[in-house]
Parts: sequence; structure tokens; C-alpha cells
Amino acid sequence: MLDYTTTFREKNILITGGLGFIGSNLAIKLVELGARIVLVDSLIPSYGGNLFNIEPVKDKVTINIADVRDEYSMVYLVKGQDYLFNLAGQTSHIDSMNDPYTDMEINCRSQLSILEACRKHNPEIKIVFASTRQIYGIPEYLPVDEKHPLHPTDVNGINKMAGEWYHILYNNVYGIRACALRLTNTYGPRMRIKDARQTFLGLWIRQVLEGEEIKVFGDGTQLRDFNYIDDTVEAFLITASSNEANGLIFNLGSTEYISLRDLARLLIEINGKGTYEVVPFPPDRKKIDIGSYYSNYEKIHKRLSWKPKVMLKHGLTSTLEYYKKYGNRYQGQES
Repeated sequence: MLDYTTTFREKNILITGGLGFIGSNLAIKLVELGARIVLVDSLIPSYGGNLFNIEPVKDKVTINIADVRDEYSMVYLVKGQDYLFNLAGQTSHIDSMNDPYTDMEINCRSQLSILEACRKHNPEIKIVFASTRQIYGIPEYLPVDEKHPLHPTDVNGINKMAGEWYHILYNNVYGIRACALRLTNTYGPRMRIKDARQTFLGLWIRQVLEGEEIKVFGDGTQLRDFNYIDDTVEAFLITASSNEANGLIFNLGSTEYISLRDLARLLIEINGKGTYEVVPFPPDRKKIDIGSYYSNYEKIHKRLSWKPKVMLKHGLTSTLEYYKKYGNRYQGQES
């Protein structure tokens, strides 16, 4: 695996969505590696930013409360940066269907504006874009590799697909070094648990800790894979460090996959108590459900030697411990 431990020392790094789940964990790691960090976040309540997320490093990072839709702010912010971890996005699939124009503005148009700002004002920057497995839609085969056809089932997937390909286009045409990671069910400390806007697992964690019954939609046999946040952060750092990643798209994924019913049971087992119920899909969710999904991450493993290290049971245990301690800081997610 590429040794990135000295890559970011004394480097200037911009993280959009920096007060969110992945951005904050990435910032904490980069502080440890000696980087100079600017975090950009709109702190719009429904999008997951939380100032408490950066509590361990709050005096070692610069925070800029700005919206990636503000072109003038982004022009200012990209100047002088060595790396951009482009994580800002609208992640809720249901919200994208109810308000498609806002999803397009954040996940599509804003990405083009960010890339234009880099092209005009900082063409030497390296960008890693947070994409999603959602763009594959309903799998035609499992595990899903990067050659799988793209047919998103919701507006969010379409806009994320466009945002991803803008990055690849700007790499190929303008020489702005960029790559993309298609994430799959990242979980761990600092994830949004107030609701299911970021991930259903966050909501399940809150429910099991508060004694609420977990609702498993469908028949519960749908398969999923998960990446613990530490593994995802490492993937971002490796791809940022490697010029071999430029212009490429990589799946993340896991050696484990599990049915939703068994995941609920495992979560309850680790917590020591709780209940779940298998219930029919709500109509709005049924229309965009993709069934079973798990990834083939062989491409990033072969090229950059990345592979997940944290097993699901250990990761869930660490996540539950974090929220038992700090869960009250995540009920009003925007606080």
C-alpha cells in the first residue's frame, strides 16, 4: 500500500462538507498527518454538518461557513490549496425526489462551478470526489464492479453521476488531477443518526440505543456491504496521494455482506437489547429501492493496494460506543 504518512505534511487542504461525517473524520486524520486544513460547510440542518464532529481538532483547523452553490466563495477558497476532498453533497434519495432542483444545484451544478474555479484559479490542485454506488441502480449482477452499467433509480443518483463525470472530464481535458470513489454504506462515529437522510444505519443506531423498534423494509433479505469510516478515510488519502489514480473511478466495498434482517439482529446483539420488525416498504421508498447490492473493489485493491480492514461487528461495536457517549450531541444534528 502507498505510504501517504508524509504526503500531506505542511500541505494546504480544502474539504467541502468538512463538518459532515466523512469530512470531519478525514480532517481529524489529516491534522494528525500535519496538514493545514480549511473546512467548508453550509451547516444547513438537513445535510449533516455538526460542529461537534471536529471537537478533537477544533483549534487546529479553519472553518468557513459557506455553501458550495456560492461560486464566488469557492473561487476564493480553492486558491492556494494543494488538495481538495470534495465531499459536499445532498445525500437523501427521498429528498432528491421531492426536491429535484435543489439536488441538482448541489450535486451537479455546484460540482461544475467548483471545477471551473479550480481550472481558472488553481489548475495544479488534486481532487478526490465522493461518488456513490447509487449510480449503478438495480444490480444486473453481484458483486458490482466498475464495468457495471449505470442506471440510477432516483434523481440523486443521476446528479451524482453527472458530478462524478465532470471530475473525470476535467482531468482528461484540462489536466486537473481528479479521481472518484464510489462509496457504499460508510458508517461509524460522527455519522448522522437523527434520521435516515444520510444512511438508514444511522437511524437504526439511534433507534436501538433509544429503545425504539427498528423497521426493516421489504422482506429483510436484501444484501448490503459496509465500510467503516477509518477504511473509507484511508481510501481517500491513498487516492489523493497517487497520481496513478488520476482520471479513474474506484468502487469501495467489503469482504463481508449481510442481509438487512441479519444486520438488525447483529446490531441488537452488540447493543445487548432491542427489537426489530420487518415491514412493507413505504410507497415512496419502494419505487427507488435497488434490492441487494454489494461491491467488487478489486480495481482499487490491485492498483493502489487498498482493502477494508475493519470487520463489521468490530465497527458496529465502536460506533455504538461512540453514540452511547456522545449521542446527545447528534439529536439536533445542526447544533
